[in-house]
Amino acid sequence: MSSVVVHSQSFLPFFLIWGLNHSTLSTFKIKIPPFSWCLCTRSEKATLKVESVRVNARYSWVLDLETAVKDGILGGVGVGVGGGVGCGDVTGPEMGKMDLKKMIEQLDSVEVPSVFICPISLEPMQDPVTLCTGQTYERSNILKWFSLGHFTCPTTMQELWDDSLTPNSTLSHLIHTWFSQKYLAMKKRSDDVQGRSLELLETLKKVKGQTRVQTLKELRKLVTTHDSAKKTVTDNGGITFVSSLLGPLTTHAVGSEAVAILVNLQLNSDAITNLLQPTKISLMVDVLNEGSLETKIDCVKLMEVLFTGTEIAPSLRLFVGVLRLVKDKRHPHGILAGLRLLKIISSQESVGSSIISIGGVPQLVEMLPHFNPECLELSLYVLEALSSIPDGALALKNCANTIPTLVKLLMKISENCTQHALSILWEVCKLSPEECAATAVNAGLAAKLLLVIQSGCNPGLKQRSAELLKLCSLNCTSTIFMSKCKLTRTLQ
Repeated sequence: MSSVVVHSQSFLPFFLIWGLNHSTLSTFKIKIPPFSWCLCTRSEKATLKVESVRVNARYSWVLDLETAVKDGILGGVGVGVGGGVGCGDVTGPEMGKMDLKKMIEQLDSVEVPSVFICPISLEPMQDPVTLCTGQTYERSNILKWFSLGHFTCPTTMQELWDDSLTPNSTLSHLIHTWFSQKYLAMKKRSDDVQGRSLELLETLKKVKGQTRVQTLKELRKLVTTHDSAKKTVTDNGGITFVSSLLGPLTTHAVGSEAVAILVNLQLNSDAITNLLQPTKISLMVDVLNEGSLETKIDCVKLMEVLFTGTEIAPSLRLFVGVLRLVKDKRHPHGILAGLRLLKIISSQESVGSSIISIGGVPQLVEMLPHFNPECLELSLYVLEALSSIPDGALALKNCANTIPTLVKLLMKISENCTQHALSILWEVCKLSPEECAATAVNAGLAAKLLLVIQSGCNPGLKQRSAELLKLCSLNCTSTIFMSKCKLTRTLQ
């Protein structure tokens, strides 16, 4: 083995370049005395370490993961779960059995050291090869680069004087070892979570009072953050047991935690039927009205799952609680959750009449200017459903801001919003054509309708716009109508 001794940091870049391009050497070793290493800057140390990984395929520099992590080549990312370094235990037959492609897919969200990333695909390398320029790429990516007629290094754009691809065995070993360590750590955490979930389920069957509340809180944290915990709870009868905790004598503390667990689990039809029992729904409504913001959102989300495709009995306390959540401008997530539930239940006429009776229409109309596009579309859907009920159309007509607000929304957010707004305006204007048509035209409705008719909207939307425009023209004086439409005499 040839040896090169570096005594000064000024020689470091030279020896790096020399080492990368000196193809006559079969093996080499750079010796840097301690005092010279201390003189090197941090960037020079890092450069030497990273390049040592890249060139070892040609020069057989042996480097293990523990050394790489300790020396900072991987930026310390290989620290184990317990705070230890690297994955010295993940070697031999155990490591060989692990499929690198599978591990990369399962660790998709993990931040990968940049030295493992192919510069072409920006994905972790599975079969790294090194060009004569010293740059390393994934084999399939560089071969595709060559097949496109390029005979250059993609990173440096240097012409290649040698087209051979040298397997970078040390980097390949580092990649496989690093991913093996991460994968085994993830699997161990998953096994620990599953075991703990089972323990908590068994504990819940034995304890009561504050101990039950604390146990439910711990289980909630697990199912909120770990898919393996959700599966364990579901597969071991956890849904049925947690559902059984909801009843007329259940405290709000237990009810809140039980709802928070159930909303994170996949409920089958039997579980939904069980939770739709009046006593359980009554407890959820109580928790919705008296719980914390997080609990209210959980209740609404769970009810959305339960009420989808199901006829429900009108409950004024339920609607009051949902509207109160929707009106709270400080919490957008609560607004969205509340509107999603209202969308599901408002199509039932008996439910719609109850929402109207507690003043839900003017409350929603007043909130329209403050909603984001997603919430706006949901709220307009609800108002359209309520406008099909005579009392709902009357409530919309009696709200002074209904027509001006809806006219402003036409052709502004989305085609769906425009469609909902037009349907509401049609129901309101039909109720009192003379009064509402004049108000609508003064708010600029006629000009907006002409814009809809001339746009690329769907034919049904254009037809509804034409009908509404005709209704307005028949109930307004020609002078006002022409001026608001901004029509010339010729166009008239």
